[in-house]
Order: sequence, then C-alpha cells, then structure tokens
Amino acid sequence: MIPRYSRPEMVQIWEPATRFRIWYEIESHACDAMADLGVIPQENAKAVWKAKDAEFDVARIDEIEAVTKHDVIAFLTHLSEIVGADAARFVHQGMTSSDVLDTCFNIQLTRAADILIKDVEALLAALKRRAFEHKMTVRIGRSHGIHAEPTTMGLTFARFYAEMDRNLARLRTARDEIATGAISGAVGTFANIDPRVEEHVCAKLGLKPEPISTQVIPRDRHAAFFSALAVVASSIENVAIEVRHMQRTEVLEGEEFFSKGQKGSSAMPHKRNPVLSENLTGLARLVRAAVIPALENVALWHERDISHSSVERNIGPDTTVTLDFALARLTQVIDKLVIYPDRMLENMHRFRGLVMSQRVLLALTQAGVSREDAYSLVQRNAMKVWEQGCDFKTELLNDPDVTAALSPKEIEEKFDLGYHTRHVDTIFKRVFGES
Repeated sequence: MIPRYSRPEMVQIWEPATRFRIWYEIESHACDAMADLGVIPQENAKAVWKAKDAEFDVARIDEIEAVTKHDVIAFLTHLSEIVGADAARFVHQGMTSSDVLDTCFNIQLTRAADILIKDVEALLAALKRRAFEHKMTVRIGRSHGIHAEPTTMGLTFARFYAEMDRNLARLRTARDEIATGAISGAVGTFANIDPRVEEHVCAKLGLKPEPISTQVIPRDRHAAFFSALAVVASSIENVAIEVRHMQRTEVLEGEEFFSKGQKGSSAMPHKRNPVLSENLTGLARLVRAAVIPALENVALWHERDISHSSVERNIGPDTTVTLDFALARLTQVIDKLVIYPDRMLENMHRFRGLVMSQRVLLALTQAGVSREDAYSLVQRNAMKVWEQGCDFKTELLNDPDVTAALSPKEIEEKFDLGYHTRHVDTIFKRVFGES
C-alpha cells in the first residue's frame, strides 16, 4: 500500500526484514525440537541461534533468489553464510517451503489482527463518547433518504457502536481461526518430520498446530479472515456515508472538523468538503476487493499448488494496511465531528409537523376509524404539506373528519417530541449495558 494510506506499525509487519526474521525463528525452533528428539545434533541446533541478533541482508537474499528463482532457498543459503555451512546443514530438515511460508503468513496475519482489534477498540471508545454526548440530541430519522420520524444523534452513534462491537467479535474470531501453523513436510504426511516438531514450533510462536494440512494450510481459514476484514470495511463506509450526508449543504447537521488553514477546493474558496469520509468510502472498496480472490484461493489442486501465492502476497499487506489506516482515520473523524443540534431541529420542522403522521394514524384507528379510512384522512392532509406548504397540525385541526374522531387536545398531544425519545435509555442499556 502507498505511504499516503499506511501507518508504520502495520507496515512493519510486512517488511521483508520482518518476514525473514519470522522464517528464521520457525527454522530455529524446528531445529531445537529435532535436537530434543535426537534427530539432529544439539550443537547444530544451538549454532543456528548464532544468527539471533544478526541483520538479514535483504539485498543479498534478493541477489541469491535472482539465481535460484526460489525465495526460501535463497534465505536458507544466506542463513548458511551467516552461521556456517556445517551448522546450517540440518536446517529445514524434513520441511517444505510451505511449512515456512504458511506458518509465517499466519503469524503476520495474527499480528495484523492484533493491531486491527486495538483500532476497533479505539473507534468504539470514540463512538460511545459521542453517543452519550448526544444521547438526547433530537434529529430526524430518514428512510429512502426521506424524512421519517424523530430519532436522536445519540442513537445514530449507538447504532454504529453496536455494529462495530460485532465487528470486534468478528476480528477476534478471525484472529483465532487464522492462528495456526503447519510443519508437516511434503504433502502434509509428516513422513520426514515428527509431528512433535510442529507442536513445539507452534507453541513457541503462539499458534495452534493445524489439525490436518496438505502441503499448505487450508485456505478456507484465510477466506474467512479476509471476509471479516471486508465486513469491517463495509461498516466503516456505513458510518462514512452518514457523515457525507450530514455535511451536504442543504442538510448540514454535522461536518468533519475543518482546521485552520485547510483548503476545500482549488477553485472555490468557500468549499468545506467531507474529504475524509469520501476517502474512507474508497478505502473500503479496496479492502472488499480482496474477498473474491481470497475465496477463490480455497480451491487448490490436490495437496498443493501456488495459485494462491501471488494473491496473498498482495492482499495480505494491502488489506491489513488499508484497514488499519481507515479505522484510525474514522476514529479521528468521529472524535472531531462537529454536530449542529439547532440545524437538526430546523430540518425536522421543515415540513411543519409532517413527521408525526404515524401517531395521528394510530390515534384514529384507536378511536374507531378503520385503518384504510384513517390512512386516507392522514394522507390527504399530509399531501397538502408536501404540495402547498401547509402546516400539518393546522390542517388536521381544520378537517372535520379528523376532529370527529379526535379532540383538538388529542391532536395537539400527537406532536410531542418526547414521545419519540422515551425509550432511548432502554436502547442505550441494551447497547452499552448499565454504564
């Protein structure tokens, strides 16, 4: 991923130097296990750890790979140059390249998941703070983009909190599922390496042994992992879309923080655009784009092919780096989002009480009017608001068919905003608990 949309901690996971360091740890722990089993001399296993503090020369490994056309062999050759040929002669014994590559990839994904989990936790904290801040800030709810009934800005934040809390659970599940390793040798039969080596390596590296691998770790695990990331990305876009709508000039119920000296347009000095939220929509598309390739990686030929390899070299770093950046950016947007409560009320009253139509409909049915007739009575008065700019309550009070069923006091009562917020506390307890 380009530096513009990257954060250092996540990028570091995918650096070649990190990858080679993980490969080295896999190989070294495997040597320890084999030495403990008496398969290789103890002194050889100990000698491999001479490279523990060494800096692997990425350029040198690339140089070797240019000749061998094989990355793991190039790494092992370079390791031999560091620790000596005799010490290195038992390294990788009974193993295959996928033992190293797949176990390493899953380590990288678990580390990436740990960062993403922290990112979501930070976002949840921001959403919770804003939810309680605007718990009773009344705004109009919309369906199909059209005014529906009153809600609160706090409920909007709470809704996003609940969604992100589900995503936190998804990420934890995805991390748990991807945290497996395999040191099972060619075609996964352990013919040339003891299963206890796999158990030792996985224990040292914080993984679980893959119950059954072929020559690769099954890719359904990875498909589930990248699918979970895609759901998180879609939730990011869900929030971003709301911010973009709120910042529309004719809505302007909220907007991204606009810092001193910031410019909105190269041509129009008055512009204040929702650029961060639009950026998040674009980044979400990139993360979701990894799902189909990840799903297609599940079906490999027999015990192994490498059709998945080129895909994962791209989507592993790109999706995790992008999602990390997007989550951090969304947290920043939520933290600094400017809310305009007065504008929310202004927008809600723009259609002169029209949004209270359901309460009147229900009151008429409870007063004995059939639902069909009640709907017609309410709708004919509502259309006058849409088409003529009339006041909804006034029209109802002047409609003899309505007043035949409801008294003026009963009609007035149906325009009480408090009716629509009376269960906010209940919803908040469901989302946030008793806090």
